[in-house]
Amino acid sequence: MASLDRALLLDLYRTLYTIRRFEESCIQLYRQGGIRGYLHPYLGEEAIAAGVCAALGPDDYIVSTHRGHGHCLARGGRLDRMFAEITGKATGYCGGLGGSMHIADVEAGNLGANGIVGAGIPIGVGAALGATIRGESRLCVVFSSDGATCHGTFGEALNMAALWDLPLLLVIENNQFAVATSVDKATRLSELHKRGLGYGVEGTRVDGNDVAAVYERAAEARERCLAGGGPVLLEAMTYRHAGHHVNDPGDYMPDDQLEHYKSRDPLILCRRRLAEAGAPESDADAVEAEVEAGIEAALEFARTSPEPDVDAFVHQLPR
Repeated sequence: MASLDRALLLDLYRTLYTIRRFEESCIQLYRQGGIRGYLHPYLGEEAIAAGVCAALGPDDYIVSTHRGHGHCLARGGRLDRMFAEITGKATGYCGGLGGSMHIADVEAGNLGANGIVGAGIPIGVGAALGATIRGESRLCVVFSSDGATCHGTFGEALNMAALWDLPLLLVIENNQFAVATSVDKATRLSELHKRGLGYGVEGTRVDGNDVAAVYERAAEARERCLAGGGPVLLEAMTYRHAGHHVNDPGDYMPDDQLEHYKSRDPLILCRRRLAEAGAPESDADAVEAEVEAGIEAALEFARTSPEPDVDAFVHQLPR
């Protein structure tokens, strides 16, 4: 793998650290009662969203999942509107009505998160088909969980994408657990990228904690898809830093496995890449300071934002 230049690595580190601090802040807000409903942190998986989205063009689409904050931020989502949405404020991306699992930013090409496992895959196929019909050079990336690969929508949608040679990159974020069920207990074929073979789809696996590796593999896949090579299935191997959601203690996660992946934290690996590229530690430290200031300003924006207008919402309901 070729070495990425220092400027790109710094941009990738900025995205990684932004997602990390956003999620940590959301956990704190949740504990304080500031977030309603479930919260599924992306801690430990940040390199997948950061690497993939950095490889995209300005017109490309993404489709997200229930664990989708990182996707939105990596695609250019604003911290202030993200915090506002998750805390149910009118200034959020969906007016405070979508919450953690249903954030969308269509203007940025983010077609939305989805609380239903696997439901985003056919949506992505539809977006890729639409772009093809319109004659647009536009990729659609669908982020999917390992658990979603056992749903019927996975096979059906992948088959259609293959038949029509659609510009679709299906990214499996394999954190190795579907809630508490490990991959090897859910499927006989735990190398999930090989599932593409049955549909004539190229599949490949990448270290999902190494943002540089993810970026390069996503860039290659994008080039192939837009050249008419059909869809690509990219399995990114990673691991959550805790349970499925914020109230799940994750006791089913083996300690040695968790320790191994934490030693390969995406931020640690990216700092190592920066050092190899000749960047002093002060570069990453400066990025962190910028992000911290942005987090504080965004939190204040969310705190002082108004609640949604209930009457206006009621008038929008179908009658």
